[in-house]
Amino acid sequence: MMTAFKSRAATIITNQTAIACIGLYCLAVVMGFGRFLFTATLPDIMTQLSLTTVIAGWLASVNYSGYFIGALIAMFVPQRLTWQMLISWTIISVITTMLLVLPNLSLNAWYVIRLLAGIASGVAMILSSSLVIQSFSIERRSVLSALHYAGIGVGISASAILTWWLLTLGYHFDIIWLVAGMISLPLLWLLYAIRPKSLNSFNSQAAELNHSNQRLSVKQIYLNFKRSLYEAATGHTKAIILLSASYVLAGFGYITSATFLPVMAAQRLTTQTYAGLLIWLVVGVFAMLSNPIWGALAKRIGESKTLMGLTVLQAFGMGLPIWFDGAIGLYGNAAILGLTFVGMVSMTLNLIKNINPAYSNLLIGLATLAYAIGQFMGPLVTVALAGKHDNFNAGLMVAALGLLVGLVLVFFFQRQTKPRYG
Repeated sequence: MMTAFKSRAATIITNQTAIACIGLYCLAVVMGFGRFLFTATLPDIMTQLSLTTVIAGWLASVNYSGYFIGALIAMFVPQRLTWQMLISWTIISVITTMLLVLPNLSLNAWYVIRLLAGIASGVAMILSSSLVIQSFSIERRSVLSALHYAGIGVGISASAILTWWLLTLGYHFDIIWLVAGMISLPLLWLLYAIRPKSLNSFNSQAAELNHSNQRLSVKQIYLNFKRSLYEAATGHTKAIILLSASYVLAGFGYITSATFLPVMAAQRLTTQTYAGLLIWLVVGVFAMLSNPIWGALAKRIGESKTLMGLTVLQAFGMGLPIWFDGAIGLYGNAAILGLTFVGMVSMTLNLIKNINPAYSNLLIGLATLAYAIGQFMGPLVTVALAGKHDNFNAGLMVAALGLLVGLVLVFFFQRQTKPRYG
């Protein structure tokens, strides 16, 4: 009996489709719940806690600054520790989700929890992608990667459905966050089941590795990182700068809608009780569909041209709520946001890692840092422009202009790298 139990406990999942589905589940938890459940529940949070738009914007930005820190941490994680760190930060993501059920939390506690949730999502996003995608064969990588990244859209859709369901039952944001955390718990076992086969060999070397790691000073770690960054950028500096700068603006551009769409719906569609959640569900559904569509297009015309098309489309979407004050503008913005933002992420990360594949983790981390900077700035600029009447049109306009500047940068990136990359 004990032998059978140990055998089951030691099971390692190696099926590529199963691993892609676990990766999807992971992104749904750490991104869909850890980051974007806040958007779905924000109108209820603001009502229940009597929060102003400014405080809501700061809570969003604190989470996105945590994402920045998480991306920075992920850049320093050695390849051999990817799985262990992924497990650790996924646990933190689940815990911070469930902590928001505690009554009478101070505003400072909210800031700390949302910061930790952001860090966890940043680390887990990068490390899960690294761990999962390297498990795929070259022949199946494109299709299974799309399945993995669909987890962001699945998580957004789940956050909308879960919030709508529990609100209609009379519950509020605290119970919603608790249930989201409970839904996330099985992920921990599944991540354990995809541990690397070579983990035992790592464990046999653990004492030696720990001993050598303890000798590394903070200065030495910094110098090693600096040397790796120099080696990664040698001969590619201009391309990396152009793509990273465009990614800052991409993060800045989409985050106004990604944070305040349900709030805008509550303002404008006052006769539709759950319009904000339905709009957020539209974002999630289109996000799930986007990667296969844009992946197929990228095979035909290249990733750079596809990224430019997505950028133009997203900028157009930002203008819809300005031109159409009612449901058409908001639902159109939601559909285009979902259709574009995950595709822009995957296209940019594929492009930057292909600049120097030997340093793909480092370059992906660098790009994610750039994206996080834009996301941190976006809500703060938006609430500053919203004024006393909480009018988000000016923020949407600035977001659209930022995306168009990013389009120009991607154009120059394509010229810089042509014909090596799509």
